[in-house]
Amino acid sequence: MTASLHPAASHHLPSFITAPGETDVLMVVMAVFLLLAVLAVGILFLRLHTLPERIAHKGQKLQFEVVAVLGLLALFTHVHLFWVAALLLALIEIPDFGGSLGRIAGSVETIAGIKPGEGVVRSTDEAIAGAKADGVPHETIADVKRGEGPAAAAKRPELVPAGTRS
Repeated sequence: MTASLHPAASHHLPSFITAPGETDVLMVVMAVFLLLAVLAVGILFLRLHTLPERIAHKGQKLQFEVVAVLGLLALFTHVHLFWVAALLLALIEIPDFGGSLGRIAGSVETIAGIKPGEGVVRSTDEAIAGAKADGVPHETIADVKRGEGPAAAAKRPELVPAGTRS
């Protein structure tokens, strides 16, 4: 059987038309190009998406974790307002109040005659353990609201134990 062309067909076929049984080179090139284009767009999207996080990390910002969480929320919820908020937060310099407050606390401790750092408030667990060990009854917020407990007794002279009045 001979491969004859239809009489109405053009005698000069374009170069991208392949003969039966041969590899379609144009399709292979377009498949590779499409794969690389999708990969490049995905990388560009993720680089743009992590821009606020990279800005906050590079500037050693205090709000780095908040920016990172906002970026993840924007990625998984597709709410672009989270990304805009993360970008604005990454660009804003939040002042460090901790250093100033630490110096103020140190000065107040020095004025009070305490070595700096020794005036740290005990934790609640330590205060409760200390109150139980001293035999002082532990009062709750509910006791104070009802007007019961040692703090309320000190305010009412008739409830102050004998020998403690001044």
